[in-house]
Amino acid sequence: MNTIIGLIIIAIGSIGQSSSYVPIKKVKNWSWESFWLMQGLFAWLLFPLLGALLALPAGSSLFEILSTGGNLWKVVGYGMLWGIGGLTFGLSMRYLGIALGQSLALGTCSAFGTLIPALLKGDDLFSGNGLVLLIGVSIAIAGIAIIGYAGALKSSNMSDEEKKKAVKDFALKKGIIIALLAGVTSACFNLGLEAGAPIKAQVLAMGTSPLLALNPVILLVTIGGLITNALYCLFQNFKNKTFKDYTTISGKTWANNLSFCALAGLLWYSQFFGLGAGQSFFEPGSVMMAFSWSILMSLNVLFSNVWGILLKEWKGAGQKTILVLVAGLLILIVSIIAPQVF
Repeated sequence: MNTIIGLIIIAIGSIGQSSSYVPIKKVKNWSWESFWLMQGLFAWLLFPLLGALLALPAGSSLFEILSTGGNLWKVVGYGMLWGIGGLTFGLSMRYLGIALGQSLALGTCSAFGTLIPALLKGDDLFSGNGLVLLIGVSIAIAGIAIIGYAGALKSSNMSDEEKKKAVKDFALKKGIIIALLAGVTSACFNLGLEAGAPIKAQVLAMGTSPLLALNPVILLVTIGGLITNALYCLFQNFKNKTFKDYTTISGKTWANNLSFCALAGLLWYSQFFGLGAGQSFFEPGSVMMAFSWSILMSLNVLFSNVWGILLKEWKGAGQKTILVLVAGLLILIVSIIAPQVF
């Protein structure tokens, strides 16, 4: 029963993340870099900071907790590497759309983010719980690969005009390369969470609810990601002469853009708030705990493709393509259930 509750909480957060790119369409008169920086301030600083403050035990300071175990800069460093993934992740949405872009990027992220921590711990992936973990990840990757194949079929069956109509800047080859890079570097988020384990343990020892104990670690990782993304976006503002985005729009447009950036940031952050809360219902050291990262990524792919269907990104793709897409989504659902069955 506890495991089901944990999965439901992670799924709710995943629905939020998968919806976080929808508000982009409501932002007016801003270049991509201006929007990305502004929503990042909410997603990677403000809301994670609020989450960390919620986890703060009475009488303690945030810096005191974050510096526990001397891992602060290591966690931030992983966050900076993840920031490259977050940056290219946004670009993959731009070139492939929500459905295909998230599927490829999150599939790669799922595999690396789940298996690398297990290998670093010295787990044997060919026996016992390690084998169950490997099977679950393999099923998830298979499902995501099939979804990627559906995306390739979609591309081959659509005219250039139809592609541009579904995704304005559609570019398959460029998008696939960027999405794979995004997936590999995005896996560093989970490595950062693993490196921050002493911080989480200290917070728990001080009496914080297990539901909130991961929040301070999440803040450190997202701060690292904010550094990387902010530097790139400010460079793009300078290169493209788009600093005027912040000064030439009306107060009404500012309010509109700020509101939707805040909404996008909140929805994006909900996935990791939900991950930390959901993990608290899993047995420490269990397969479900180790597999929780892959579960989150699989759910993100599942729900992002639901959004892709609702936003008509798959319109005109053909019946065969849709059947392949559905098959991939069903396999993702199986991958989530598999660790509990084995």
